[in-house]
Amino acid sequence: MFSKKIKIIALVLLLVVAGFIIYDSTSQPTPTDLKGGFKEVALYRNPNNTGPIIRIYAATVADRSQADLQAYGNMMPYTKYGETTVYFFDEQQDFPSTLQADDPHFDARYNDNCIAVYKKDANGQVSVTDAPF
Repeated sequence: MFSKKIKIIALVLLLVVAGFIIYDSTSQPTPTDLKGGFKEVALYRNPNNTGPIIRIYAATVADRSQADLQAYGNMMPYTKYGETTVYFFDEQQDFPSTLQADDPHFDARYNDNCIAVYKKDANGQVSVTDAPF
């Protein structure tokens, strides 16, 4: 039989490990933690669950000078062999509220308002292009 002292030590270790797991899982950074005032305004995800997952986002930026566009894009969900695209717009200008699967992913009247685009392709290669249109 285990002594009472060993049981208490094991219980304390178990509680410490459980506490660390809970803290670590709830303290992960989110896009709202980034400087620049990001806000997701539109999302498209293809309904295909058997092939590559295509995700397309539109996000507004409050302060372009402080915005870390690549960090925001890296926080967006990505599936291996899929593709994630984020279009960034100045929050003071018009931006799309819906996105579609086919290029162009939004109405052409918003092209001039797009300040950058983040792309992560099927191979995991990341690119950020300023003034893409």
